Amino acid sequence: MTNNQPLYDQDFYAWTEQQVRLLRAGRLQDADLVHIAEEIETLGASERRELESRLKVLLMHLLKWQHQPDGRSSGWMGTIDEQRDQLDTLLRQSPSLRRLVPETLAYAYPKAKRAAAHETGLPRACFPEHCPFSPEQALDPEFWPND
Repeated sequence: MTNNQPLYDQDFYAWTEQQVRLLRAGRLQDADLVHIAEEIETLGASERRELESRLKVLLMHLLKWQHQPDGRSSGWMGTIDEQRDQLDTLLRQSPSLRRLVPETLAYAYPKAKRAAAHETGLPRACFPEHCPFSPEQALDPEFWPND
């Protein structure tokens, strides 16, 4: 257990302030390096989860847009635009995530397909087995399936 363990457990915000002061002062020997490393690792994992979550929502709405043209609405359009905007921001702030988009798109697609089937009432079998959208199409604000 480090000297910072009690503060880390009792008041996380105060712990962060303390660690920032120590790091900025160059007092690495006094910093809680174990927990700092864990928190940085958690931040990276959070970025990956956000990428997957936003891609799932985007794909689900693109599938709905493609397979239920009569149900198209400004709400669906707004959700697609919002996810693309948030993904653009995420990828600009963390450009190294861009290399994960194809893999994450493939991983998120079955979840998006299941959610689209639930929301539309259409059988899962009516949706393609594999993601019908390339990463470039999915992220392109000008791309709309079947338009």
